[in-house]
This record gives sequence, C-alpha cells and structure tokens, in this order.
Amino acid sequence: MGKLRQYAPVSRRDDRAPPKVGPPEAGPGARHRSAGRRALSLLKPRSVAGQVFLLQLAVVLVLIATAVVVLVIQDRNSAIQEAGDRSLVAAESFAQAPGTAEAMQSDDPTAALQPHAEAVRKKTGVDYVVALSPYGFRWTHPDPDQIGEHVSASYGEALEGEPHQTTFDSSLGKAVDSTVAVFDEEGTAVGLVTVGVTVDKVTSVVQHQLPVIFTAGGVALLLAAGGSALVSGRLRRQTRGLLPVEMTRMYEHHDAVLHAVREGVIILDGAGRLLLVNDEARRLLALPPEAEGRPVTALGLSPALAGLLESGQAVTDKVLLAGDLLLAVNLRPVGPKGGVVATLRDTTELRALAGRAEVAGGRLQLLYEASTRIGTTLDMKRTAEELTEVAVPRFADFATVELVEPVLLGDEPTGTRSAMCRIAAAGIREEAPLDPVGTPLRYVPDTPVSVGMTTGRPVLVPHLATADEWRAQDPEQTRKVIEYGIHSMISVPLQARGQLLGVVEFWRSEQEPFESDDLFPAEELAARAAVCIDNARRYTREHTTAVTLQRSLLPGTFPDLSALEVGHRYLPAQAGVGGDWYDVIPLPGARVALVVGDVVGHGLHAAATMGRLRTAVHNFAALDLSPEELLAHLDDLITRIDQDAAAEGNTEAVTGATCLYAVYDPVSGRCVVGRAGHPGPALVTPDGSVTFPDIPVAPPLGVGGGLPVETAELRLPADSRLVLYTDGLIEARGRDIDVGLGMLREALAHTEGATPEDTCRTVLNTMLRTRSSDDIALLVARTRLLDPEQVGEWEVPDDPAAVSRIRAEATDRLESWGLGESAFTTELILSELVTNAIRYGASPISLRLLRDKDSLICEVSDGTSTSPHLRRAAITDEGGRGLFLVAQLSRRWGTRYTDRGKIIWAEQALDAGAAGDLSGLLMADL
Repeated sequence: MGKLRQYAPVSRRDDRAPPKVGPPEAGPGARHRSAGRRALSLLKPRSVAGQVFLLQLAVVLVLIATAVVVLVIQDRNSAIQEAGDRSLVAAESFAQAPGTAEAMQSDDPTAALQPHAEAVRKKTGVDYVVALSPYGFRWTHPDPDQIGEHVSASYGEALEGEPHQTTFDSSLGKAVDSTVAVFDEEGTAVGLVTVGVTVDKVTSVVQHQLPVIFTAGGVALLLAAGGSALVSGRLRRQTRGLLPVEMTRMYEHHDAVLHAVREGVIILDGAGRLLLVNDEARRLLALPPEAEGRPVTALGLSPALAGLLESGQAVTDKVLLAGDLLLAVNLRPVGPKGGVVATLRDTTELRALAGRAEVAGGRLQLLYEASTRIGTTLDMKRTAEELTEVAVPRFADFATVELVEPVLLGDEPTGTRSAMCRIAAAGIREEAPLDPVGTPLRYVPDTPVSVGMTTGRPVLVPHLATADEWRAQDPEQTRKVIEYGIHSMISVPLQARGQLLGVVEFWRSEQEPFESDDLFPAEELAARAAVCIDNARRYTREHTTAVTLQRSLLPGTFPDLSALEVGHRYLPAQAGVGGDWYDVIPLPGARVALVVGDVVGHGLHAAATMGRLRTAVHNFAALDLSPEELLAHLDDLITRIDQDAAAEGNTEAVTGATCLYAVYDPVSGRCVVGRAGHPGPALVTPDGSVTFPDIPVAPPLGVGGGLPVETAELRLPADSRLVLYTDGLIEARGRDIDVGLGMLREALAHTEGATPEDTCRTVLNTMLRTRSSDDIALLVARTRLLDPEQVGEWEVPDDPAAVSRIRAEATDRLESWGLGESAFTTELILSELVTNAIRYGASPISLRLLRDKDSLICEVSDGTSTSPHLRRAAITDEGGRGLFLVAQLSRRWGTRYTDRGKIIWAEQALDAGAAGDLSGLLMADL
C-alpha cells in the first residue's frame, strides 16, 4: 500500500522559544498590572445599561464563535469530499490512460510507468501516484527505494471493479487515498493504481467568509454599545444620576425610616385610594394586610376620620377617635394630581403620662432631697431621724425606723434574726398609736416586716384592715392603729453590703393608699439611709483602713476585649488582706497584657506595696514596654522602696515580691512572657492537653541586682487557655510544689471546652479542700485570634510617591469594612505617619490597619528607633503640625519599640466624628 504516511517527509520544528531574560519589573506582569486593574473594573459595571451591554457582548461573541465553528466543520467536510473526488479522478484517469494496461503487462512495468506516474503527480498536485501489481508489489512510487516493496493492505474491492477510498491521518494531516483497478481487454485485472491527496491541499472557503462574520459581529457590537449608551443616558436622566446601588440604598433608608418612626404615615392619591401605609399606621387604624390600592372609605375607618382623609384639606393636630384611641391627625396635600399625606399620632396616654410625669417629678425631688438631707452626720440616730423627716409628709404620713441590736453597738450585723430597737419616728401628728422611740421590738415570723427582712425586698400592705399576717404581730396594738385611720404600710429592710441593719416602715392615713409604684422610692430612701447608717457604724480607723485597702486591691471588672476572654478569682488568706494581685491591661494594637504578682506578707504594708506595684505596672504598660524592660523597672522600684524605708528608719521593708508579665497579640497569636521569681503559667491547648511552658525565671523583684530578665515567646492558637496564678494555689503546708503542679494539671485536664469562669471554679474546687493560709490570685485567659479580614497590611516603598497608592488601597480596605465615613480621617493620619517614616525613618517600612470592635488602629513601622515628639507649631512655621493633627484626630497615639525599629500607632474611635474634629481644629487654628 502506498499510503502517504509511508513515504511523506516529516518536518520537525522546535516551537519552544528561548526564555526571556530581564529584571522582574520588565516582565509583562509588571508592565500590565495597572491595565489589568482597569480591565477588571470594566468587567464590573455599576450601571444597568453597562450590565446589559456586557450581556449583549457575551451573546454576540457566542454567536460569532458558533458561526465560526459551524463554518469550519462544514469546510472541513467539504474539503475531505473534494480531496476524495480529486484523488479518485486522478486514479481513474491514470488507470484508463492509453498504454497503462500494456505497460503493466510489459516485462519492466516500473520503467514504463514510473515517469508517467511522477508526471501525473506533479501536474495534478496529488501527493502520490502508485502503481501496484495485482499481488500488492509496487511498480511506481515517489520514493524509488519503496519500489518493489509489498503492500500488506487488501484491495479486493478495487480488484472486483469498485473504486476503494480510505481516509486516514498522516504526518502531514488528514489525507484521502483512492484505489482503482486496471483491466485488460479481457476484463482481467492486471494492476492497481492508488492516488493520495491531503485535505490541506484543497482550498478552504473559511478564509473568505470569516471577515464577513467578524464584520457583522463588530457592527452588532457597535449597535449594542450605542443602544446601551442611549439607555444609560435615559436612565440617568430619569434617576437623576443615581446608580442602582445608590437607589437601592436610598430605598432601604427611606423604607427603614418610614417603618421605624413612631407616627403613622398614610399616602393617598387624588381618588382617595391608599398608596402607602407604614407599620405604625397599620397598628393605629387596625388596617388589613392588603389595604394598599383600596379606597379609604373601604378600610373600616370611622366616618369622621375617613371623611377627613378623603377631603384632602390641610389639617394640623386634629384629634379624632379611632376605636379606643385618640389620634392627632395632620394632613398635607402633595403633588399636582391631588394626593395627600397624613400623619397619625396616638395621644391616648398623654393625659395619663402627664399625671405620671408629675408624680415621677415629685418622687425625683424627694430622692434629691434625701441625697442632700440624709447622712449629714456620722450619728446613726440622727441619720434615722433625717430619714423620717424627709419621708413625712411628702411621701408618708408616718415613718418609723428600727435597727438590730449589734448595729446599735457598732458591731457587724450577725445575719440572724435578732431583737430590734426603734430609734426614730415622725408623723403628721404626735398622738398616733405607734410604738415610741426606744421600744424594743421582736417581729414574729410571717409578718410583713419579717418577710421583708428575710427576702431583702420591700413589702407592700395596701389595706391593713384585711392583712391578717400583720395583725398577728400584736392584735391589740394593730386594732388601735386601724381605728386611728392608718390604712396602708410599706416595710423596707435597711441593708448595706448584703447585711441587714434594720427596717423602716412608712404609714399613710390621710393620703391615698400605697401602690406598687411607691415601692421604688421607698426602697431608694431606705437604701440611701442604710448606707449612711452603715458608714456611721463603721466610722473608725479600722473602717478607714479597710476602705483604703478595698480601693487598692484588685480590679472589679475588666473591659470587653477582642483578644481574650478572662476569668479571675481572688481569695484572701485567713490572716486578712495580703499582697497577691492580678490585672488585665489593654495595649495598643489590640494587644493585651496579663499580670500576676505576689508581695510576701500580709497586712497594710503588703497591701500598700501591692497597690504601688499595680500602679507602676499600669504606668509602665502605658509606655508599652516589653516584659523584660517592665520587670527590670519593677525591680528598681522595689529597691528604691526598700532604700526609702531604710532612710526613714522604717523596718518594714519588702521582704520579697514576684511578678509574671505577659503580652498577647491576637493578630499573630504571639505571647511574650517574662517572670521574676513567680511560678510559670499553665497552658491548656484547644485539644485539652495541659503543659507548663518553660519560661526563664529571673530573681524576685528587689533582689535581682541588675541581672537581665529573659523572656519566652509562645504561639497560642485560638481557644487556648493561659492560666496564671500565685504560689498560694499550688503550695500548702505538707504538700510539695510538684504535687501541687500535678493537682493543677489534673484539674485543668477536666476543663476541656470550659469557659474561663468555669475553669476558675473547677480549679479552686479541686485545689482547695480547706481555706488556704496564703492569698490566692487566679487568672484564666482564653485566647482569640483576629479574623484576617480585620487586618490590612502593606509594604511601603522608600519613595514619597508611594503614599498616594498606599492611601488609596487603605481607603478601599475601609470601604470593604463598611467604614467609609472614617476614610477621610484615616487618610490624614496614615499619610502623616507614612510620610514621616519615609522622610525620617529607614527601611523596611510597613503599614498595618486593624479593626478592633469600636476602634480602628493605624500602625506604621520603620527601621529606626528615633521617636517623634508632639509640638505646637508657630504660625510662621511651614511644618511641624503633622503629629498635632494625628493627636487631635485620634483617640490616642504613641510609639512602641521593637527589635528592629519602632512602630508609631494611632487609634480612632469609630463612633467619633472625624470631620467635626478636624473642622473644630481648623477653626481653633484660625
């Protein structure tokens, strides 16, 4: 078989081009980055017309592509058919040519046929013309080396007189082979002629038709673009230049305001049909759900209200009845077609509210007088008398006060029900049948006074005549009280610090009976008096000392932090107030400092030293010092305290103080820990495993002798729990510290998934079977990581021209956070900080934006340790106002130093009006 692939030459070409060599900035990515961003913005049109144009563009492109594909397929099929016809014609022409049969029967067919076959091949443009013997041996071939070779393929169909065609893939592409037989005069097949033609040799019509298709597609695109431009212009005129997003936002705002107002809003057209109604109007008028579009007279309204709405006349605050409600109606005609807008306001409760406001004003005045008149002295009896004088006659007709006996003696109340003594009484008349001052009293159970003392809540008896429990105290005395005309009573326990000090009773005879609304002012009067009575009882040196210690001990609550969730406990020792302490201090950049410390000893000196250390830590933390620097400063402070005590002849030196200071960064999860003589922390990982990280320990504070403090860096995944504690938790008499650490590990191992507060509770319940002889401070912090979407970071080139790009990218990030209103202030701040870093700093320079709850933090770092200073520039100065602007526009700002330079940060309050602040600043400068 003389197929094309058996002899056609194969041309090989290496299509791989040599790699281009050059700097990165010369590459195509760098050259076309800005163009790529412009193209991306074009693919995201904001207008409806632009979106329609993109849809039309896509449809036209799909149609063009489909037409080209169909044309190519049709052309390929036609080319194959034409190649087959050409090869068949050439084969039949050569086979039937005069002399072909005689040449095949000659002694040397090759010599006779080879020249003619090559001539035919060249003239007809076919790829080969091969003559074969009936047995498959080649007589001719374009490649002389192939002459005489046997072809294994069978051409039985051709030998029987039917032309045989085959389509195959050759090295030159798709080809068609046609084979016919050559017969002598007797009809015997004396040989075969096979002709092959490649499809690519057939002229294609696609090249002539593609320009027409592309031209039609371009015209369609131009028409689509023109139509889109016309539609876009018309839409802009109709929407007054508003984009779809702006229209949607405006509609949402209007809809939200419409349904959020506390007045009903109704809009009617000129025919009196309801066009729009808000939720408040539906409620006031009890309108059905499908009220829109119906006439106002068909909505079930009162005839007067329906007639007023249908009239369309301007009305101001006309009051009409709508069911059980009194509505103030305002009507205003709007529009050229006679529409009307009505607003409805519920005035039913105005009178009641006015009366209640008057009563509330009187009660507020009463409480104000109580705050100024009760507690003018530190005498318990006089304070109780001031309480009765304030209450009578403005709040009650009679008032009496009793205190428990331990309180009268100045002792702590026992907390158990004990005898009382009446120490004050006042009334509108003196002959009231109430027990006089000095009468000892003991209330029986289930009486209103006993119930109030037990529950700690005021008790109201609106009708004494029907109160059997009250009469059970003393039937004869209570009968006299009722006959005297006293008809109602409120009993309020006097409580301070959760302890019962006594009880006060308010009685009425001339005024209206007490109501439930009177419980609040009665409780407020009693609470103010109770505090004053307790202050008088505790007015001693011990009280003053205790108040001082209470204010300087531990923080009560911690701020809500995005970095940590904190649980804490403090248990004083049996001996009294000690020096254990802890704190949680927010730091710039959403970081948090955790502090736990211990001053050896108990009493006033230890507590005072602890307070000084806490204050010092807060001051050092405000400077944003690293843990090692802060502990070094604390060590110097303790040394100076001891030196001052020795100079004054005070023998109470600080015998020992320890501290652990950790700084946690929720952006990276990095926690730097340093400790001076303090037990190391425990770490509970999210999978529940408990470890004690190896933290280098420095000598206790005051005995370090200037030795450096080493720190350790921990990487804390989210939901890790860092447990800080003092030695009182793990050390105890008869228990080694290793045993205590083992118990702590076991306790923490059973707190998987627990909150910090639950962890504190579990640890203390496990570790403390009895009350400890030493103070215990426990702080559990569960870590959180800021969402990467809350952080934006940029590397800043050392080029002032890069500031505008950085500012634009930062503004885009603020827009993605929904903080577009803060963009102007933020641009001013970061422009100043970045420009200062480029001018006066050193590389590397970077910018980081942090969104942390109600604050936005801008941090600019560079490679120098020179700190900028805030100053007020003179009027004639050309510069020097940058940091002043930053300080005025931000809530706070500062500088912190790193191992490789410094970070200047500024924190903005997201609820602050930056533009207003700036305008005020500019007016101040003027």
